[in-house]
Amino acid sequence: MQKWILVIVLTVLFASPFQLKAQYAKNDTTYSKFFIGSSFFVLGNLIPDDNSPDFAQLNLGYRLGPKDALSLELKTWKYAWSLGIPYGDSFEAPEEKFPGYIREFGFAFAYQHFWWKGLYTGLHVMNGWQTFKDDENKKIKNGFQIFNTYRVGYHFRLFNDKFFIEPSIAVTHRPYHTEMPESFKQLDDKWSKFLIGEPGLHFGYNF
Repeated sequence: MQKWILVIVLTVLFASPFQLKAQYAKNDTTYSKFFIGSSFFVLGNLIPDDNSPDFAQLNLGYRLGPKDALSLELKTWKYAWSLGIPYGDSFEAPEEKFPGYIREFGFAFAYQHFWWKGLYTGLHVMNGWQTFKDDENKKIKNGFQIFNTYRVGYHFRLFNDKFFIEPSIAVTHRPYHTEMPESFKQLDDKWSKFLIGEPGLHFGYNF
């Protein structure tokens, strides 16, 4: 399923290059301080397969100035493979699938700094509350994790600066999580707590 998300991200990015402009031109004198948005990852819910992420995300943001922004991200999703599996033969491989899945609810605080025009780096620190379920959808136990994302991307403005998209690439990091059920833990322990090359494509509305 996430392979399809990567295809969607690249398609949206390369389909509209002539409608976009960089975030901060030299002649900018005003800008919208507030924004609301989400991630195109929500499109994964529409892909007809057995691994729907049931993903939802809402971003609420405030621009501290032309080069800095803070936001609160509310999100939920489910997943049945370790978050540390890189893209390749093992990605969503049947033998790597958990004996069930993890449903997660959480919120993240995100900080963006713009270095040159729309080029930015971002830090997202998420607190995630987990529910582990077996293949029969029965609850096994609860858990908690901290999930960090270190992002590099570019901010494009659309339609007279009212809308924007932010294609990006990221490193994700799980610095802390509570003990998983043993059957989940055995599979998760095979993989790094870091994942390099996670694509992203956020979008939003300025007001």
